[in-house]
Amino acid sequence: MVQKVAVIGAGVCGLISIKACLDEGLEPTCFESSHEIGGLWRFKDEPEPGRANIYQSVVINSSKEMMSLSDFPAPAELPNNMHHSEVLLYIRLYAQAFSLPQHIHFETSVVSVRQTPDFTATGRWEVETERRDGRRQTAVFDAVMVCSGHFTKPHLPLRDFPGIESFKGRYFHSWDYRNAEGLQGKRVVVIGIGNSGGDIAVDISRVAEKVFLSTRSGAWVVSRLGRGGLPADLVGTSRVDAMMQKLFPSWINRMVEKKLDEAFDHRLYGLKPKHGYLTQIPLVNDDLPARIISGRVQVKPNVKEFCGSRVVLVDGSIIDEVDIVVFSTGYNYSFPFLPSALQAKRGDKLLLYKHVFPPALTKPTLAVVGFIQSFGAINPLAEMQARWVTRVFKGLTTLPSEETMMKEIEKDTVAIHQRKCNPHQVDYIPYMDSLAEQVGVKPNILWLLLTDPRLALQVLLGPCTSYQYRLTGPGQWAGARQAILTQWERVHQPFRTRVVPEPETRPSSRRSIIVIVSGAALLCSLFSPLAFFRPPQ
Repeated sequence: MVQKVAVIGAGVCGLISIKACLDEGLEPTCFESSHEIGGLWRFKDEPEPGRANIYQSVVINSSKEMMSLSDFPAPAELPNNMHHSEVLLYIRLYAQAFSLPQHIHFETSVVSVRQTPDFTATGRWEVETERRDGRRQTAVFDAVMVCSGHFTKPHLPLRDFPGIESFKGRYFHSWDYRNAEGLQGKRVVVIGIGNSGGDIAVDISRVAEKVFLSTRSGAWVVSRLGRGGLPADLVGTSRVDAMMQKLFPSWINRMVEKKLDEAFDHRLYGLKPKHGYLTQIPLVNDDLPARIISGRVQVKPNVKEFCGSRVVLVDGSIIDEVDIVVFSTGYNYSFPFLPSALQAKRGDKLLLYKHVFPPALTKPTLAVVGFIQSFGAINPLAEMQARWVTRVFKGLTTLPSEETMMKEIEKDTVAIHQRKCNPHQVDYIPYMDSLAEQVGVKPNILWLLLTDPRLALQVLLGPCTSYQYRLTGPGQWAGARQAILTQWERVHQPFRTRVVPEPETRPSSRRSIIVIVSGAALLCSLFSPLAFFRPPQ
């Protein structure tokens, strides 16, 4: 029987996993290599090898309601799209609220995770750790949750750029970037148009002489601002929207692309990608179009080669006198502490059932949490994974046979190749619901319509926030209903720094309204069908 669980990493996914274990009565022990919680969201003045790093200007792409964990809404006073320091504050508040730090061993790295000799019978693991002072220790655990993230090993494909060794300037990966200090007056090329590439190009363009943003395939650019200035990810993310997307994907894709081109013409700006909007995760950036129209950023095609301080592009054009090159070329994922058999891949995709469980294990006592990407926020997805994992560990939920799991993995792999999307990409609501069914917490819309219509309409038509998955079933939270009904109040609260009174209605306007309404009522009474059937007086 599983009781003792090793959790590797104390970032958001690690903290979520600790809490999921506690909720199921398990005993988690978390190993964190640094001195503090937060993982990716803990800003470091200097890059720390082997750990995720962020730059000073990072603002989260998802709004606070969409990224909040299911039983811990973000405080109303926090901004809707938080600076990284405010995200870290939220993480600390979450950890304190549920007394999570007491289960963490800080400055302790995991060296190896291996099966015990009796694994076939017990499913146990030997976890070897190393303290900062070099002391090593091995302990046996009934199960392991891997929460170490996948933004720790920069992908720097220098072989794809002939002549880079002749480049006279300085080049580095976006992992190393902190701020634009020292780049004043420089000519900078940023290679790659993911979210980091877009952010860094904009950031540097405020001080550089010129920034050139080189992209191989382009990108759809979306703003954090939606209709009326509200968070964009709260619009179009309901269950009804997800159903429409499933039924009419091509039509929805065209409508979204048309809407994005109304903000600015992606073809004119040199950004129009080869792929459709729904195929790949878009670039979230509020400032890039403004930097392009002002000439501070120029969009360029892919780099062909380097010749000294010159950068030659695939269309034959040349950028002269380049001082700095920033490679925003993504990351390679790595779990060096795991047995090689558990790191098998199908193409670029790790062999994991529902992106969580290695299918070949005779005992499902090891799981990976948070190793996904999505159009929506990652936090709720990782939380649902952790809730499912702990139920599997306890034997309350069972996995299919290895053959069945492998067939589903193959099916997913084929779909990924057809869509040409990231191998770790999932569709937000379908994926959440598929795991929620396993846990027993998927909202029953029909029952809600019969018993609580007001709540049902919010669940069906409103943004699919994580609180929906605490309304019923294991882990039910008494505050879930109120959290859903008040989510728009928390959205509006940060804007109330200067309250503008509603315009007063003039008396004459009131009289006009009264006359119009009265006239309409009179006409309705005269021409109502019932009027023709009244008996004569």
